[in-house]
Amino acid sequence: MWKIDDLDRKILHQLQRDASLGLEEIGTRVGLSRNACWRRIKTMEEAGIIRARVTLLDAAKLNLGLTVFIQVRAAKHDAQWLETFARATRALPEIQGVYRMTGDLDYLIRARVADMADYDRLYQTLVARVPMRDVSASFVMEEIKDTTALPL
Repeated sequence: MWKIDDLDRKILHQLQRDASLGLEEIGTRVGLSRNACWRRIKTMEEAGIIRARVTLLDAAKLNLGLTVFIQVRAAKHDAQWLETFARATRALPEIQGVYRMTGDLDYLIRARVADMADYDRLYQTLVARVPMRDVSASFVMEEIKDTTALPL
């Protein structure tokens, strides 16, 4: 496991807030030269600590204002069912996250859709591709906190 120091944490904090910052600006904010900053970022990329640099979009402005959490109970608990489920969920761009859970629930899916009709289309597509014992959904009424930043 890679060990990061306080300077790495400061760099990661800046990148999580705004990945478009230039090396000069990051260096100024964390107290390093541009080149020292670049070397640390490059090392963290090579180590896989920095997986990607992305742009966050406003889902509502792109007509994807409804977040839905889909609770799934598996029809079977074998490798073939899991492979079918994983392939189906990875292929649907509306699905943003899929998590295997403990407790009564087998999987939790987080998806973004335009509205209830769009959710119904996603639901119909998913159940046509994967046999499931039970599927239910909860719809987000208000986003109180939604972040991609890790607590460094």
